[in-house]
Amino acid sequence: MNPKLSVLTAARRGWFTRTDAMDAGYSDSELRRRLRAGHWTRLSRDAYAEPAAWPTGEAPWDRARRLHLLRTRAVVERMGGAAVVSHQSAAVLHGLPSWGLDLTKVHVTKPSGRQRSEAIAEVHRSRFEPGEITMVDGFQVVTAARAITETACVSSYEVGVVLGDAALHQQLVTAEALVTIANRHKYWSGAPAARAAARFADGLSESVGESRLRVLMANHGLPVPRLQAEIHDATGRLVGRVDFLVGGRLIVEFDGAEKYGETADAVLAEKWREDRLRACGYGVVRTSWADLDQPKATADRIRWALGHLPGLGPADRIRWP
Repeated sequence: MNPKLSVLTAARRGWFTRTDAMDAGYSDSELRRRLRAGHWTRLSRDAYAEPAAWPTGEAPWDRARRLHLLRTRAVVERMGGAAVVSHQSAAVLHGLPSWGLDLTKVHVTKPSGRQRSEAIAEVHRSRFEPGEITMVDGFQVVTAARAITETACVSSYEVGVVLGDAALHQQLVTAEALVTIANRHKYWSGAPAARAAARFADGLSESVGESRLRVLMANHGLPVPRLQAEIHDATGRLVGRVDFLVGGRLIVEFDGAEKYGETADAVLAEKWREDRLRACGYGVVRTSWADLDQPKATADRIRWALGHLPGLGPADRIRWP
């Protein structure tokens, strides 16, 4: 990409049009040749980007987010700024997790006009209540609370919990606002799932995996856990902060791929930490992404471990409401 097109692309924050390329001195044949060679990529009709400018070794989910954000910019500009970014596209702009989100199309909402589906865009029609639109990165975007409600309505309860937990943890919303918006739009299709997710959301959950594990435990009737519980030894010294404390005695940890790293020192340090937790009288169950895909087996494993810990009384076996 020559310097002139680089400037034009930077002004659009990562993408360019055919007209930009022509203005920078490229011909149509050069544009096609660069597309065929993979030097440039087509985002949508008359929207292009240069992958060489992106980070090398980018994870697939990060690449999907990047492409979706670029397509969102292109779609909004093509619509002349009349549309408000909404649903999962708004969730991505707010920096919420993309787990479980369908990012194949950009979602926008207009207060009037025709609802339609395009090649890369879903155009919704809906009115906005006061305070439901904000500005993010130069775009009109629905607020995080409304984006979560919209997305939960078109996806699932579990996705709603993941988004709600993350928004609360990042302090993008309050618990009250999350429930209020979900209740306000109770007649939308899918609203029951969105309302339930808003009530269940907890900002103490620190990752997608922890949020999904919380849903799994609740679905299978396991005792209500304490999140991010601090464990101390007999001298009062802090041994560690754990993801979940179930029944007062069972520690359940979710090990995401990035949590401890892969170095031998990190693995050894975690083993010593777990040994100290067990020495304090706690049981420990470790879970991973693979366990989330086997919900019943995982719940049974946690239930078995809980049932084999001595000294648990009826008060420790409180069930989910």
